[in-house]
Amino acid sequence: MGQINLTQVTKSFGDVNVIPPLDLNINDGEFTVFVGPSGCGKSTLLRLIAGLEDITSGKIEIDGQDATELPPAKRGLAMVFQSYALYPHMSVRKNIAFPMKMAGMDEAEQKKRIEAAAKALNLTDYLDRRPGQLSGGQRQRVAIGRAIVREPSAFLFDEPLSNLDAALRVGMRLEISEMHKRLATTMIYVTHDQVEAMTMADKIVVLQAGVIEQVGSPLELYRRPRNKFVAGFIGSPKMNLIEGKLASEHSVHTIGIRPEHIDVSTTEGAWQGTVGVAEHLGSDTFIHIHGIPGCDPLTVRAGGDVDVRHGDTVYLTPQAQHIHKFGADGLRLD
Repeated sequence: MGQINLTQVTKSFGDVNVIPPLDLNINDGEFTVFVGPSGCGKSTLLRLIAGLEDITSGKIEIDGQDATELPPAKRGLAMVFQSYALYPHMSVRKNIAFPMKMAGMDEAEQKKRIEAAAKALNLTDYLDRRPGQLSGGQRQRVAIGRAIVREPSAFLFDEPLSNLDAALRVGMRLEISEMHKRLATTMIYVTHDQVEAMTMADKIVVLQAGVIEQVGSPLELYRRPRNKFVAGFIGSPKMNLIEGKLASEHSVHTIGIRPEHIDVSTTEGAWQGTVGVAEHLGSDTFIHIHGIPGCDPLTVRAGGDVDVRHGDTVYLTPQAQHIHKFGADGLRLD
């Protein structure tokens, strides 16, 4: 079981209110990602769930039990941090065993759980090595293994991949997603990287200044962002938000159009602009276009074989069915 419910939870540090009253339900077995810019409150919210920070007011329930006043060790949760926090003098086997040893678990059960975790995380051949003999990705897997053997109600991940290089991040992202499918255990994952959020989550919670801006599946947030903040945060490259004359033609304060929903031509189109930087990535080309009123530069995602150069004049046509409309308050209008 791993149902977690937050009811009117707040957190203040002195006179600073970092989490205004907040309600959130996380379902059993769900992979939920907290995402938002630096300082949005996502790690603080995770620490409140873990019990590493005391809430100022409100209620936290885990599997129907009031856990608001429970110490971290009594909540049945396992946390994986950004830093691996491994014991350098201990072998991988002993690092993974440490929480079970502290809990007084018998050695036969410890061995069984260590072997199962090592197999699941491809660590079997490394059990007798020390952390200093492992790569960054392997060390992070050891930290995850130490959490797995506790058989928690939920796993809490606090930006676990941010110390890894790009290639390792992609690999570990896939490994954690596969692990979730195998274990079918609730996972809450904190990241500032919306690509991680989009590719891993069953449910995304977008936060800004401690406020939940939107909760939904990755495709729900991509297709129907409820406000300009979510629209500009979810998606890579981010949505173009256009104000002024081009927006007023649609009788709204702001229109949004994603880079992949704009057709580009060298001969005709609704908007005329000038090519700035064109980023050729193989299958895709990201073209940054200047001279579009209300959005300078505007980004277009085109095919990898598009033939444009710096200074070229191009014509853009937004796909009408993919135009997003926002009012003066920044909220979605349709």
